[in-house]
Amino acid sequence: MKIKNITFISLNYAPEDTAIGLYSTQWVEYLKNKGFKVTVVTAFPYYPKWEISQAYKNKKTFLKEENDGIKILRYKQYVPKTPSFLKRIIHLLDFTFGSFINLNKIKDCDLVISIVPFTTSAFLGYLHKKRHGAKLWAHIQDFEFDAALQTGVGKKKNYFFSPLFSLEKWLFSRPDLVSTISHTMLKKLSLKSSADQFFMPNWIDEKEINPSTSKTHPYLNTNKIKILYSGNIGDKQDWEIFLQFCKDIDKSTYEIVVVGDGSKKDWLVSKIESFNNVKHYQPVPFKELSDLLCSADVHILFQKSEVLDTVMPSKVLGMMASSKLSVIIGNDKSEVKTIFKNSDSGLYFSSYSKSIIETINNFINDKARLHQNGINSRTYVIENFSKNTILKKMYEKLVQL
Repeated sequence: MKIKNITFISLNYAPEDTAIGLYSTQWVEYLKNKGFKVTVVTAFPYYPKWEISQAYKNKKTFLKEENDGIKILRYKQYVPKTPSFLKRIIHLLDFTFGSFINLNKIKDCDLVISIVPFTTSAFLGYLHKKRHGAKLWAHIQDFEFDAALQTGVGKKKNYFFSPLFSLEKWLFSRPDLVSTISHTMLKKLSLKSSADQFFMPNWIDEKEINPSTSKTHPYLNTNKIKILYSGNIGDKQDWEIFLQFCKDIDKSTYEIVVVGDGSKKDWLVSKIESFNNVKHYQPVPFKELSDLLCSADVHILFQKSEVLDTVMPSKVLGMMASSKLSVIIGNDKSEVKTIFKNSDSGLYFSSYSKSIIETINNFINDKARLHQNGINSRTYVIENFSKNTILKKMYEKLVQL
């Protein structure tokens, strides 16, 4: 079979320009530029605010768009303002229902690419595969059932998870190819799927995150040493540790800036009001991301220690590409720790203590070491996670199908 028509199922897509939405959009654009006819089945943009974007609020429930030759079929899904376990389930089921209807509008398909989460995207892809006699590629950005258990979202609902994991294993064994974004996730995938497996990490465009062409971003225009967290403000991050870090840091020397949105944003904003050196801003457009990341002196990411193998934070690639010091707290067996070790860059800790601040101080005051850290970080990212390299390998794998 020669693949001509591709159906791409992803909850997140442009105009969302962060996280999964960014990668799905760039993947589709690459396929289109390779000559494939791509139809995207997606939701109305809502992430990371957990709110349908203003430009789409008054549009019809089912919406057909076309962008530079790419056909886009959208469904206006239920979006909870304050996501709970039950509300997330309704959110998932509603998107699945609407996408099932949109998939039935597609006449020709040779390959289905399903992006997980949602896990039900793999189910939709399987139905579409059977209907058209097509190939199916499931790409896993996050093991959402594992994540729900590890972050506590579903810890009181454990009796649900045994059948869910059985269903997950069945679904992940139906595609012709299953890929995921980190080696530890690939190892976990081998326990969840009997299908052919492929390593396809998230990527970075070194031209788009480039310290040599960036300028100072207004959010970080201060004479203090600037510490930045940029990304989703959600359940995977350990915000209690972050608040303790804010208490312990020298407030006359450091300014901490949080840029992002998410389910815990309002809670966090209320907690940081008492700190005169901690500020919050809404996410910046993608075109400003290089300026933002490269204007920081230190990047931080404090993950819950119980989060392991469920996700490889894509934000780490941008942090490293900025050539600035990255400080991460997380599980001691995390793949990010391995990346920092292999690149001889960044600071990785398995738990929080005041000694972390002392280590940061020593690093900041050693200019030669700081400069070499930046070189090591950016070089490693370009050599291992370059957009062109990753997508070229994706294309070669697709041709094999």
